[in-house]
Order: sequence, then structure tokens, then C-alpha cells
Amino acid sequence: MTEPRSDGASARPLSETVRVVVTRADDPLAAPLVGELSREYDERYGLNNGIPSSVELSRYPAELFTAEHGGTFLLLLDADGEPVAGGAFMREDDDTVEIKRVWTHSSRRRQGLARRVMAELEAEAGRRGVRTLVLTTGARQPEAVALYLSLGYEPLFDLEGDWEAVSYLGFRKDVSTI
Repeated sequence: MTEPRSDGASARPLSETVRVVVTRADDPLAAPLVGELSREYDERYGLNNGIPSSVELSRYPAELFTAEHGGTFLLLLDADGEPVAGGAFMREDDDTVEIKRVWTHSSRRRQGLARRVMAELEAEAGRRGVRTLVLTTGARQPEAVALYLSLGYEPLFDLEGDWEAVSYLGFRKDVSTI
């Protein structure tokens, strides 16, 4: 999606004009985006054994998403400095990172921002010598499944099977040959 300019020409897509900021998961700048992600988890998945699904977001300490621990956390900021998308990874082992928290603000979807987040995360992982990327998404996030498949991630579950029975849908991508 492009925004028309006052001179009648077409502006560049938002995914090309955002600023990438590497920060921490507990940075106040990320709070609105993480808050919306939390609400959407709870709306899509409800309670799990009486516990809100959004508790998953606090499962890992913010430090795991810092360079000192082999991770990263990034935000995409629009021209006004507002976070419009973000994502992270944490180190699993010497060769593998797990991508987490890929999210686009609900008012900014369908503009290539999640794809840009993934490109930034993959590039950073590559700079660090990572060979394998893994991630999971939930059974009630078909748009995420479509994104990961379009980016060349191999599903670790039967695409034709019952996603609800699987629950966490795993993906893997070997980047050692890229």
C-alpha cells in the first residue's frame, strides 16, 4: 500500500520507509505494540487452564532478546516515531535462533511490515552466523502461517491436519545455504 503525495506521485510503501530500531522487549516504546499483541492473544485463544493466553508473552525474560544473550528485539517506527511492527529472536544454540513476537499493529496490516520484520531478523541472524531459524505460531493465526510459508519456512506439522490438535505450529528454515 502506498500513500499518495500532494504532488500526485506515489510515495514509497510504509514497509520501505520505516526506521528499524534495535531495543529491548521491556522498552516503553514497545509497550503499545506488545499490549495489543497481548489483547489479541487473549481474544483469539482465551484461557488455557484458567490462565490468559497472553501470559506466554512474559514466559521469557527480556534479557534473552538482547545481543549479550545472542538475541535481538527490533521495532519498525513510522515517520512519527510510532512503533508499527516488531519482532525478536533468542538464541537456542550456537547455530539456531528462535523467532518470537512478530507483530504488526492492527491499523497497519497488509502493508508488508511483517515481511520487513522477518527480513530484518533473518539478516541479523545471518550476520551472527546462524544456520537455522525456528519459530512457532498458533493454530488460530492463519495469516502468520501464510506469511511463514511464503518466506520459505518448512512446516513441522501436517498442513492438511487439524491445526487445533497440534496447537503450536512449528516452522524451520535452513539459512546456511543462503
